[in-house]
Amino acid sequence: MIADAQTAYGIFWAIYIVGFLLFFIMMTRLFRLVPVYGLKTLLQAALVVIVITPVTSPAVADWWVPAWLYGGYEMLLGGTEEAARALFNLGVASLVMLLVWILDLVRYRLRSK
Repeated sequence: MIADAQTAYGIFWAIYIVGFLLFFIMMTRLFRLVPVYGLKTLLQAALVVIVITPVTSPAVADWWVPAWLYGGYEMLLGGTEEAARALFNLGVASLVMLLVWILDLVRYRLRSK
């Protein structure tokens, strides 16, 4: 891969992560209106999973793309196998984040007593 493409790839992910952080901060401020701690953190966890989960690109080796973007694009084009691969990554990330969320609820419960 040429150096210009690698630089563009790095710039894309840097801008994507900065944009996500700004979006996450804005959504966290909006989630403050939710009175239940568990629901508030569940919404934050879902936001992280949906936006940040990557999937490997079949076009270029060792490149990762956002799974929601790639999966949605492949669904529109009719590439069900590739869309299923992206949805699988989202499912695995959801299970991992569910475990983290449950552990956070246990921590919150033990700390509040």
